Amino acid sequence: MHFAQPLPLRSGAALADYTLRYETYGTLNAEASNAVLVCHALNASHHVAGTAPDGSLGWWDNLVGPGKPLDTNRFFVIGVNNPGSCFGSTGPMHINPATGRVYGADFPVMTVEDWVDAQARLMARLGITQLAAVLGGSLGGMQALAWALRHPQAVRHCVVVASAPNLSAQNIAFNEVARRAIVTDPDFHGGHFCVHGVVPKRGLRVARMIGHITYLAGDAMEARFGRDLRQAELSYSTQDIEFQVESYLRHQGDKFSEYFDANTYLLITRALDYFDPALEHGGDLARAFAGAQAQKFLLVSFTTDWRFSPERSREIVKALVDNRIDVSYAEIDAPHGHDAFLLDDPRYHGVMRAYFERVALEASPLRSNHAHPSPLPSPRGAGLDGKGAGSAPGRPKPNASPRGDDAAGVQGAQ
Repeated sequence: MHFAQPLPLRSGAALADYTLRYETYGTLNAEASNAVLVCHALNASHHVAGTAPDGSLGWWDNLVGPGKPLDTNRFFVIGVNNPGSCFGSTGPMHINPATGRVYGADFPVMTVEDWVDAQARLMARLGITQLAAVLGGSLGGMQALAWALRHPQAVRHCVVVASAPNLSAQNIAFNEVARRAIVTDPDFHGGHFCVHGVVPKRGLRVARMIGHITYLAGDAMEARFGRDLRQAELSYSTQDIEFQVESYLRHQGDKFSEYFDANTYLLITRALDYFDPALEHGGDLARAFAGAQAQKFLLVSFTTDWRFSPERSREIVKALVDNRIDVSYAEIDAPHGHDAFLLDDPRYHGVMRAYFERVALEASPLRSNHAHPSPLPSPRGAGLDGKGAGSAPGRPKPNASPRGDDAAGVQGAQ
């Protein structure tokens, strides 16, 4: 879907003349009360579930679909590729209308709040004035929080999985090391590598290897790889792959470098760094949530997730409780580390299924008190698409693409 009106950004810049790529699952009911927005994490996209024409499986296919915890027989689920990403929405690999050249490093820095504002414009175009729920894991969870804070009347339920109210110094440090790996690659060329016909694959490989280590729990890595050798004997080399864990990380890095954009990696990790809703409230997270109006929040964390530890989710829970906001919290004892939010853990999925059963009952036309909700508010006082929600076209058909485009393939979701 194309947007001609510029999107104002928190940096003071604006993104002009941009396109958002999205994918939908299920059917929007007549009251438009059953829409659920799924926000993606670092290297995922709009392709949330099902098999795309290129054969790629949706990154949250085990959670979203007919009869699954987020049941598309009952919900109209929307996945949006955020601007600045590299899977169809306007990003660094697209043409800058101001110059006629590829954006590259000139693409504006975006924040989680900017992404949410872009998503809100899309919802208005789709004729959705209030979301039954907004859901996200990791960086997607930060977007769900931003929805509840930035568009409080537009969200009935906010579901945040394996996330945090801001990044720790350690997390920012990991992101910075990964970015340095990319920008110091000789093929990076200051972010304008497209002009030179090259891709900084070496930097992308190292960045992915660093990130992947943080997504796994130490015990899980030990159980899977231990000190197993790739060959029967040591080669006594500082360059060859000796251990199976080295082979695994290099494989992940090689895959990543083939499909992900280097400038996108810089932009998205910086958006992670910047997210801090308490900052504007003197560091007081409870004050930040004082204006939240969602009926209820669900927070889920995993015991072995050391990148977004349970303690970080509890900070959010406490801020909500301090404001007397209804919240449920599930801490799942799972061995998989941060990646647990993508896996099919029966206890985790049981929590999600039970919660969305409640959301589905509320979204039913016979039960819902939200058949005629007020329009999505704008944080800047203007219509979300420049014309207001009244300009939205008819309801989209299930799985409709704005131009019938195929979904972009995504390998992995973290």
